[in-house]
Amino acid sequence: MKIDTISYKTNKKDSLKVDFNMSMPTFKNFSDKHKEDFYREFSTLIRSGVDFNQALSILTDQQKSEFVRSIYKTINDDVVKGKSLHEAIKNHKYFSPYEYYSIKIGEDTRRLPEIFDQLQKFFSRKIKMKRQVVSVLAYPIFVLFITFAVLYFMLNFVVPMFASVFQQFGKDLPEITQFVVNVSNNFNTILLIALVICVSIYVAHKVLNKNNSYQDIKSRVVLKIPYFGNLIKKIYLARFCQSFSLLLSAKTPLITSLELTEKMISFYPLKLAISQAKKDVLKGETLSNSLKKSTFFTSKIISLTSIGEQINELDTMYEGLANQYNEDVDHETKMIGTILEPLMIVIIGGIVGFIMIAMYSPIFNLSKVIQN
Repeated sequence: MKIDTISYKTNKKDSLKVDFNMSMPTFKNFSDKHKEDFYREFSTLIRSGVDFNQALSILTDQQKSEFVRSIYKTINDDVVKGKSLHEAIKNHKYFSPYEYYSIKIGEDTRRLPEIFDQLQKFFSRKIKMKRQVVSVLAYPIFVLFITFAVLYFMLNFVVPMFASVFQQFGKDLPEITQFVVNVSNNFNTILLIALVICVSIYVAHKVLNKNNSYQDIKSRVVLKIPYFGNLIKKIYLARFCQSFSLLLSAKTPLITSLELTEKMISFYPLKLAISQAKKDVLKGETLSNSLKKSTFFTSKIISLTSIGEQINELDTMYEGLANQYNEDVDHETKMIGTILEPLMIVIIGGIVGFIMIAMYSPIFNLSKVIQN
């Protein structure tokens, strides 16, 4: 894939020519990478003095993906018809409420380039997080695949071969050996049952995922997972602080900022906490006091929120909090990879070692009998 490049050529007549050399995927998906490019390039064009219509036309003409081109063209057509940019974007399911409400605020406050820059940073961090997770989990998943392949081979070929030899001994097998032989004899059945259970759990998750009670229970379980629960909490706190900072820096009213942030957050405990905080603020409470009522928010967030309210610098405080939590998430994600790699080696070695000990145990016992 070619790296996206932007070249600008201006002549004495102040004409502007933009050349985007992009190589987009052919599948129909308006991904986070597409959005990052969209906001970055749109911001650059607007800062250069190009109007919405011309900017969208330039971006549309440079797209090599027909699917992405169709999205840009539809937005451009709506803008030409007199719709505002946020209204044109709102018609597409590929854009979230967080995006088009942020753009609306940018249009109202005439700070659209700044909003685009913040949205570009948001999706850039989101992409970076996904890549880190993929890089961290790639090796453990590969090792698990190898472990399963080795386990399948040993239980379907190696263990039955030993079992046929053990039958000739005419003696009872050690418990560990008998256990492995029983697992080998029923391995395909066990595998089928495990597959049915996994599929059932996945289907049940899809069906129940919109149920608030299920989301509450699922979230509580996830947060109690050692290490990973704390990491997931920090990920969503980073998103909350980053979104809240973006909206507040655009001079969005506090209640509106809470409403938009609530729409953007999908994690149920945090979504519920923001909703409750919004109700408390409407009743006249300070934001810091309302956040204290939820156990999801850390003492750091609460104390800095209180300071930010006193000096009227909430946006600055939350920007700093977002950076801190993003750094913590980056560090802890890298630590997961460091811990998982040797752990997976120990697991695969333990499984293979357990099976080999079980298979050779009767042979060792037989050798003792012969010596006696």
